[in-house]
Amino acid sequence: MSLPDPSTARLAVRRLTWPKVAILSALVAVGATGCTGVRPLYGSGPSGQPGPSAQLSQIQLDVVDTRVEQRLRNELIFAFTGGAEAGNPTYRVEVRLTDLSTAVGVERLADTPAAYILQLTASFTLIEIGTGRTLTTGTSFANASFDFSAQRFANVRARRDAENRAVTVIAEDMKAKIASYFATRKS
Repeated sequence: MSLPDPSTARLAVRRLTWPKVAILSALVAVGATGCTGVRPLYGSGPSGQPGPSAQLSQIQLDVVDTRVEQRLRNELIFAFTGGAEAGNPTYRVEVRLTDLSTAVGVERLADTPAAYILQLTASFTLIEIGTGRTLTTGTSFANASFDFSAQRFANVRARRDAENRAVTVIAEDMKAKIASYFATRKS
């Protein structure tokens, strides 16, 4: 293996570099002129208003029934406030969670499922508490696979782990969607 000739390598770099730099600079300049509506997601809002992160900490979450719903509620509390309950809530989020399990692999001789895909879907509504007005709605979903075996406890644990993985993804997606709503809404 031989190294390239340094004189030709530098010449090639010199020929190709300046036009690419000029084109890239022009694109950045043109692109930056259209960015007047960009606001920081975790900073303060326009003219000193509270930013999206401060508004996220004012969200109250409803009490839930099932283990998966409780796990989602806990993940959202941590995502919105860092683990504390909303002190003086201004907003409320209602969440409706549905799940669907589908067998995707079948053992050849036993004719039993070998793997499942769990799909969790969360439909949410952000409501202003003072007026009862719906501010935004959305849907977040996540898929997680898990193996199925002849051991009953292993199956229960595998499904629970899949639910936990899916709930974590849904909570992060919901946080991003609600924070982007706060960042882009006109007060």
